[in-house]
Amino acid sequence: MKLKISNPFYHVLFWLVVVSLLTFIFGHSWGNGLNAFYFISMMLPVVMGTSYFFNFYLVPYFLLKKKYFLFGLYFFNLIVISLYLQMVVIFFSFIYLANFSFAGMQFGTKDVKLLGIVMYLIVFMGSFLIMLQQLAERQKELELFKIEEEKRKNAFLELLSNRQLVRIPFAEITYIESLSDYVRVHTDNGQKVTSKQKISALTEILPADFIRIHRSFIVNKEKVSRFNANEVEINGIELNIGRTYKKEVVSLLKA
Repeated sequence: MKLKISNPFYHVLFWLVVVSLLTFIFGHSWGNGLNAFYFISMMLPVVMGTSYFFNFYLVPYFLLKKKYFLFGLYFFNLIVISLYLQMVVIFFSFIYLANFSFAGMQFGTKDVKLLGIVMYLIVFMGSFLIMLQQLAERQKELELFKIEEEKRKNAFLELLSNRQLVRIPFAEITYIESLSDYVRVHTDNGQKVTSKQKISALTEILPADFIRIHRSFIVNKEKVSRFNANEVEINGIELNIGRTYKKEVVSLLKA
């Protein structure tokens, strides 16, 4: 299972919040917000690298695949390396912020244990937010699955044609054509059923096998005999793929 990286905006927002919060906390403790910002800025690459390596490599490729020994081994090495890099940051803060004066170093800048705890709190906070994102996506997928199941329970497309209710089995529909305020449903046996209906309304009630390829056409994926980036062929009939639909249509037909 691979964890997807969400919208970059949320990552930027998350790290801005982290930097602002830590700068406020350390700055309030030190009484010097500028030095706190410099120190947090030096720590940020270490924290970010640790967080992304843990959440987007160790978790999906080892923990979620139940490779617990390798996960523990790599996690231990990650802790050692991240704490070592923290000590490098402390060394540079000793030079640039404390002017080689150990006594001049502010509270927290020389405490590796405290900084390690802060860093891994941020890492695990990121894990928690990713978990919430994954749960929200799973819930959305479940809801879409339920909607699709409801569509499939009704194996017929019901349309009013010539003041009569016509039920056309989904499995017999080859494609649907838009005629302005009307639609024409084409079937395997050559039947053509015309109804006063918007094609956009049909996309909401048809199951996932039906793909909108053009503002004027919906096709039954199972009936497509040939396709390329510009057209699909159904029962010897070639239908154009709209320019705005091309990428999604080709992806769905290849699936």
